[in-house]
Amino acid sequence: MRSRAAALTVVLIAVVAGATRGDAAPTRQWAIVYLAEPTMIGSTIVQGPVLFVHDDDRMARGEACTTVRLFEPGKGPKEEIAEFHCTPVARARARVFTVRTTPNEDTGLGCVLTEYQFAGDTEGHKVPTRAHLN
Repeated sequence: MRSRAAALTVVLIAVVAGATRGDAAPTRQWAIVYLAEPTMIGSTIVQGPVLFVHDDDRMARGEACTTVRLFEPGKGPKEEIAEFHCTPVARARARVFTVRTTPNEDTGLGCVLTEYQFAGDTEGHKVPTRAHLN
C-alpha cells in the first residue's frame, strides 16, 4: 500500500467528453474518475467517483479553470470539493485520464493530487498547493 501511494502517477479509467468549437480543441473538458485510494484535493480527502472539469475560457480570463465535484453514479454531480486555477505543463500524450500524486505527508493517509491530464491531451494541469487554492 505504501509503495502504491508513493507512486507519482496513478492511471484511472475515465469517461471524457468535450464541448468543441468547430475544428478547434475543446474549450471545456470533463472526466468522471474513480479514485481508488484516499486522495487529498484541496482541503478534502476523497475516495470514489469524482468529476473533473477544465474550462479553457475561464482560464483565459484568469479565473479558476478547474472544478472537482463528488459524483454519484446514476444521479450526477454533487458537492464541489475544489476549485482552482491550474498551471499548464507539456506532457507526452496520455492514453487515458491520468492523475499524478505524492504521498500525503500531513496525515499519512493516501495521497495528494498534484496534477491531472485528460486522455488524448499533451497538456497536463498542475494543481496549486493547498495554500494557493481558491
